[in-house]
Amino acid sequence: QVQLVESGGGLVQAGGSLRLSCAASGRTRSIYTMAWFRQAPGKERDFVAAINWSTINTDYADSVKGRFTISRDNAKNTLYLQIDSLRPEDTAVYYCAARELSFLRRPYEYNYWGQGTQVTVSS
Repeated sequence: QVQLVESGGGLVQAGGSLRLSCAASGRTRSIYTMAWFRQAPGKERDFVAAINWSTINTDYADSVKGRFTISRDNAKNTLYLQIDSLRPEDTAVYYCAARELSFLRRPYEYNYWGQGTQVTVSS
């Protein structure tokens, strides 16, 4: 089993920045891909970004390219999401997820999930 705990969410003004963190524990050696998803009220959970745990390969949703940066610190077993130029439409609960195989963007393909961290962007 892998446990994931997100942190770093909050209330920010449009144009601001946040860095989300996701600490992984347990059977972290089994992780191949880690990703961020987000879910706004009344909407489906959407893919944001993913990263290969061993290489530098990344994947981003078109809506966040150029503003969001996913990264990881293997020594700390921690995943990050740097969010710049925040917009009100970025308001959502952000979830960290992990799977034992390669990149996919569908939430149901991920085995492990954190509890989520709220990001609220005011205009």
